[in-house]
Amino acid sequence: MKVISTNLGKRTKIIWNGKETMTGIYKYPVEQPLYLDTDDVQGDTVVDRKYHGGTYKACYLFSADNYPYWKEKYPLLDWDWGMFGENLTIEGLDESQVRIGSTYKLGNALVQITQPREPCYKLGIRFGNQDILKQFIDHGFPGTYIRVLQPGKVAIGDTMEMVEDSTATLTVQQYYNLLFAKTKDQDVLQMAIQNEALPLEKREKLKKWA
Repeated sequence: MKVISTNLGKRTKIIWNGKETMTGIYKYPVEQPLYLDTDDVQGDTVVDRKYHGGTYKACYLFSADNYPYWKEKYPLLDWDWGMFGENLTIEGLDESQVRIGSTYKLGNALVQITQPREPCYKLGIRFGNQDILKQFIDHGFPGTYIRVLQPGKVAIGDTMEMVEDSTATLTVQQYYNLLFAKTKDQDVLQMAIQNEALPLEKREKLKKWA
């Protein structure tokens, strides 16, 4: 896997349901390397820390491989890397293969795969269409957040190389599909509940389906 783009965002004012709010989803490519810290990406904007940033969402990765799919669905948008609010656009990232809990060397940082992106209305605002939320869920390739085990810099052209694959076989895509499934696959559910790379509150919420 390879870093195609490094992206940062500034606080941007948006209107939602008649009310003014701020967002950091408008991220755009930058030339400089990003420094991945334990709670966020230095120099980036994280407005709502209830849902973004922190140990299990320190940085968001999205696959460059999925851009053609979305460009075809939204051909009139002004396309650039960072459209999904990702800090790092990664070539070769495949959520159906990447396991939650696996560790990677990313640039000179050491990171762990934690959880997929769950879309909210702010993605709809960036795309000018709230229909993208259901489309994003149905497509099944949501990108992934990472935990930063060892802070470090990541630049365009850097690779993302596995250090240790998770012994648990739960993939990002399996967990993502589980979250939105009306009927929960009990085998996948147990895999998620037992996977300590997921935040404890996420695993606790899943127990009501067991």
